[in-house]
Amino acid sequence: MLKDKNVLLGVTGGIAVYKACDLASKLTQQGANVRVVMTESATKFVSPLTFQALSRNPVYIDTFDEKDPEKIAHIDVADWAEIAIIAPATANIIAKMAHGIADDMLSTILLATRANIYIAPAMNVHMYANKAVMNNMQILDSWGYHFIEPGEGYLACGYVGKGRLEEPTEIVRVINQHLKDSSLLSGKKVLISAGPTRETIDPVRYLTNRSSGKMGYALAEAAAASGADVTLVSGPVQLNTNHPNIKKIDIVTAEEMYNAMHKNFKNVDIVIKAAAVSDYRPKTVHKEKVKKQEENWTISLERTKDVLQSLGEIKDKQFLVGFAAETENVIENGIDKLKRKFLNAIVVNDVSKKGAGFDVDTNAVTYIRRDGSKQILPLAKKSEIAKALIQLISQDIRDE
Repeated sequence: MLKDKNVLLGVTGGIAVYKACDLASKLTQQGANVRVVMTESATKFVSPLTFQALSRNPVYIDTFDEKDPEKIAHIDVADWAEIAIIAPATANIIAKMAHGIADDMLSTILLATRANIYIAPAMNVHMYANKAVMNNMQILDSWGYHFIEPGEGYLACGYVGKGRLEEPTEIVRVINQHLKDSSLLSGKKVLISAGPTRETIDPVRYLTNRSSGKMGYALAEAAAASGADVTLVSGPVQLNTNHPNIKKIDIVTAEEMYNAMHKNFKNVDIVIKAAAVSDYRPKTVHKEKVKKQEENWTISLERTKDVLQSLGEIKDKQFLVGFAAETENVIENGIDKLKRKFLNAIVVNDVSKKGAGFDVDTNAVTYIRRDGSKQILPLAKKSEIAKALIQLISQDIRDE
C-alpha cells in the first residue's frame, strides 16, 4: 500500500531516534518516496547524513535553508507529502501540533500539510501519562490525527512502563492496514442516524433519552475515513464533525428524523440507524408553560413512526443495519428485531453493563447477520468499535 506514496518522516529529539533510522529504511524498501525532516534536537542523537543515505533524499532541518529559490521549502514539502509520520514524537512536538505552534521546520510543515498524519509517541512513562500530554493527544485525536501507541517495557531513562516507540515493523503494518481500510467503502454512499430525539411537552419541557450520539458520530467518521460519502442525520447532541466527506443534517423530533431518513434513503448503498428515536410523544403539545399545581399531572402519549421498520419495508439495494440497546435477553431481542424490521444486520449491546451504555466513550457489542452468524466486539473505545463495524459491513457487502 505504501508503494509510490510520498511519505514525510518527521524525527524529533529522543533516544528512540535510532529506531527512526530503521523506519526510514523499511519505508524505502516498501517503495515509498521518503523525505526526512529533523528537529535540531534530533540531530544531537543521529547525524542527518544517516537519514540522507537511507532515504536517498536531502534531509530538512532549517526553515530558512532555502536550497531552491523557486520554491519555499516548507510549503513545497508540505504540499508534496501524502503521508506524514512523526516518529519518535516527543511531548514537545505533540504540544506544538495541538496548539498550532510553528517555530521550526517540522512544526511549520505540519501546520501547512494536508497529508494524513501518524504520530508515534516516545517518552518517559510519567511524561506519557501527564494530563497535559494526554489532553494534547486527545485534541489531535479529535481532529483526525492517527496515533500509533507506544509499547511497554524497559525505557532508556531506567523506568519500566509505557513509552517505548513502537517497533518500525509494526508502524509500517499499521499504516498499510489504515491505507487498505481507507478504500473499503470507496464510491459508496452511506446514511447514518445518530443521537436522541426530543418530543415537546410545552415551551420549557420535553421527552428525550440518554443517547449522546457518540456511537453514531464515530460510525460516520469511520465510514468517511473508509472512503464513503456520508450523510449524517443527527439529533440534538454536543458533538460535531469537520470531515469533508460528511454532510450533517440536524433534526430534533422523531417526525423530523423519519422525514430526513426517508428523503435521503433512495440513493444510498448503506444505512446505519444508530439514533435512539423516541417511541412516544405527547398527544397534546401545550403552547404555554404548564404551571405547577397541587395535583399530579398525567401526560397522554402516542406512538411515533417506526423509522427503522419503515425503511426495512421499502429497501431494495440498500444494506440496512439497525441498533438494539437492550437490558435483558440481549441476543434474543436483537434477533427478533433483526427479523421484524427486515434488516441485513443488527448491532446489539447490553446498556446495563458498565462501559457499554449511553453517554460513555466505550462500548461492547455483538454484530448479528441475517443468517444468524455473530461477531462479538469486546469493550473498546467507540471509535474502535465503529472501525470494526465498518470493516464487517464492507465485508458483508462484498460477500452478497
